[in-house]
Amino acid sequence: MSSSPQSRPPWRFPRAHLEGRNPAVLRFANGQTTGANLQVISVTGGLLSLSEPVVQGSQVKLIFLTGAGAVLGGAEMLRPVTNGLQPFRFISLPAVDQRRVGALIGEWSQNKSEQAWIEKLRVASAQHNEPTFWRFNLAGVIGLLTIGLAIAAYLLHFGLLK
Repeated sequence: MSSSPQSRPPWRFPRAHLEGRNPAVLRFANGQTTGANLQVISVTGGLLSLSEPVVQGSQVKLIFLTGAGAVLGGAEMLRPVTNGLQPFRFISLPAVDQRRVGALIGEWSQNKSEQAWIEKLRVASAQHNEPTFWRFNLAGVIGLLTIGLAIAAYLLHFGLLK
């Protein structure tokens, strides 16, 4: 088993803010278990939604599923941020599970960046269509005025218009 880095790097590890239901199970040293919902995950820890907070400093085994497989790591529960949300840090996470967490973060990050790109494209497309439509209308009006003036000049030249 490999351990998560203990010293803090000058930058934050990437994290995924998960949506919906992401079930996780905490297994305590005495064999008891409790269910949770994984809200945020990184290779160094994350945030769980719990019905009751766990005692700060408790060491547990945390189990959850990703698209790449199950993750089982040792975690230390940190001070709850609210009555229902409690952060944790990994104290041991096998390399294969680190890769699974990394894949989950990568998928989330890729989906978010793709969604952001698609939204930018939609906004740019909507903005691009508005001026084009306005320019098309202006060109039509100018064209009609030009044709009208040309007809009037023709009629004046040949004396048909008095």
